[in-house]
Amino acid sequence: MQKLLSLTRKALSDYNMIKDGDKIAVGLSGGKDSISLLALLAAYKKFAPEKFDLLAINIDLGFSDINKDEVQATKDYCESIGVELIIEPTQIYDIILERQEKSPCSLCSKMRRGALNSVAKEHGCNKLALGHHADDVLETFLLSLIYEGRISTFMPTSHMDRSNITLIRPLIYIEEKYLSGLCRRYNLPIIHNPCPQDKHTKREDVKELVAKMEEQYGCKQNMLTALFHPERNNLWDKSLK
Repeated sequence: MQKLLSLTRKALSDYNMIKDGDKIAVGLSGGKDSISLLALLAAYKKFAPEKFDLLAINIDLGFSDINKDEVQATKDYCESIGVELIIEPTQIYDIILERQEKSPCSLCSKMRRGALNSVAKEHGCNKLALGHHADDVLETFLLSLIYEGRISTFMPTSHMDRSNITLIRPLIYIEEKYLSGLCRRYNLPIIHNPCPQDKHTKREDVKELVAKMEEQYGCKQNMLTALFHPERNNLWDKSLK
């Protein structure tokens, strides 16, 4: 826990993610990443120099086969650490089925994010924390490079003008395997995802690609270092011609 807290604190400090008086909504999807984020922020709050409030928001997508015992365990955990949990019911899954989208994951992500923003704003939050970790940073970079021809990944912080909420990602320095270990060690509750698209996406393909590259070349940490230190990059600049 201490090592992960240190990495979380470093990300918060490096990108000035939290300030006094913030009310931060944690997007609690039910997976290991978001519950780890909630646990780490709740632990950080105890000794943080900044004074801030935490709220957990779960967007219920409308699956009929969600495990109710897992949901209750998550409610109990939030209560045990003194964080209010808001569960927002939606019909997002039914809407996606009706539209028969070619890229249902993209639409689902947009609708979930919109619902998160709305609930966060409704409850007076000025920041929204998401559980994207170091592996997500690298996978997003490779997805952009391979499928879009762009050298790009998501930002540690970004301000959303429409909702006037700032998005923060405190786990960007932590690799996914350490979050899995945190959940096992502290028996953090997980709500398993019943979505039929789970584990069948381009992101999952890229995750497997990174695993193969790491196994063959041991290059994952070097790739992350390149992303975390863009000042070292040597890319062409047409403005210099």
